[in-house]
Order: sequence, then structure tokens, then C-alpha cells
Amino acid sequence: MKVGTDGVLLGAWAPLSDDEHILDVGTGSGLIALMLAQRYPHSTLLGIDIDKDAIEQAQENIAASPFAERVSVKTQSLQELLLAQNGSTEPPFTSIVCNPPFFEDSLLPPDASRTAARHTTSLPFSELISAASSLLSRGGRFCVILPTPAFDAFHLSCFANGLHLEIRCDVQTTIRKAHKRTMACFRKDLEVSRRDEHLILMENGQRSQAYAQLTRDFYL
Repeated sequence: MKVGTDGVLLGAWAPLSDDEHILDVGTGSGLIALMLAQRYPHSTLLGIDIDKDAIEQAQENIAASPFAERVSVKTQSLQELLLAQNGSTEPPFTSIVCNPPFFEDSLLPPDASRTAARHTTSLPFSELISAASSLLSRGGRFCVILPTPAFDAFHLSCFANGLHLEIRCDVQTTIRKAHKRTMACFRKDLEVSRRDEHLILMENGQRSQAYAQLTRDFYL
């Protein structure tokens, strides 16, 4: 689970701006944070995760990267981070990204760390959305990747929390398969024109031209 397609997609796609303070929720190995540090060289990034072992791995990866001065990680839940910010006069982040746990209704796996990483038991969507809204500055971006069937309910909850959909990108593995994932960018307290995108990952057994172009700076 250290490097997966979902994380690569979000890290390569998230339409942020440079010179930002970015939060990566559930950073894991630090993959998305490092990809964003490469894409936005004037931004600073904080990654948080409740898995201590994952944070140790992320720290090793960051130390071995060219971005160590701009990327930091710590073992902390989003709820703890939000509590620590209570009383602050200004929201601390201009962008938040998250490849969230999403298997809300499936059978939990026996391994505790996999359970925490892949299920919403520790971070329900409602808490993720509420915290993102509280931690974002006005106009800030909230970018996620979700299973497509979960997107409509997620979108409604975002709207109720002042997060307005700016870009939706539906992802298919191949042209013959249904949409598997949806990436989305929301803006805090800022109504914007919505744009819809579509991405097919594989064509004729190889990465599609669009997928290869999106990830060209990351795959060897």
C-alpha cells in the first residue's frame, strides 16, 4: 500500500498553486506530499498520519529526496490537528489533499494498520470534510480521490460545509470498464465555474497517452 495508483493519480493531478502551505492528510509513505513538492517548488508541505511506522518510512523518503527542507511529517490524526488549531485567528492551510480511507461498508481486514489505512473507522468522510473546511483559508483548495459510487454523497457533504466543486475528473481503467475513481477539487467559500474531465488509464495494454502525459514527470 506504500505506492498505489490512487496516490500517484492524485499527486500528479491535484490542481493547486505554487507558494502555498499544503496539508496531506493520511500521508502514508509521503508519496503525494513529495509529488506535490516536486510540482510546486515554492510551497511547503505537512503530512500527517496516525500510523507511526508509516511516518517513519515517510521521514526516510523525505530525507532521501531533494525536498527535505520543504516537507515535514508527523504522527497525528486530523482530529488532533484541528483541535490544536482551535483559537487560531487564521486557518493554517491554503490547500489540503487526501487519498482517504473509503471502505465504509466492507468487511474489516484483520491487520490493524491496514484497517486504519483503508477504512473510515478512524476518519469518517463527515469528519474529514468538516475539518478540511475549518483548516482551509478562503478560496483554498481541497483535493481528493474517491470511489466513484461514493462521490455524490461526498459532494453534498462538501457543499454543506462551504466547499464548492471546481473540477471533477472521472477515471476509467479501460474504455470498457465503468468509472472506478473520481478525483475532485473543491474551493472553500468560493463559488466557481465547474469543469468536468475524464481520464482512461490503459489502452491496448499500455498506459494511455493522457495517463502517460499526466504522470510523465514521475514514472521512470
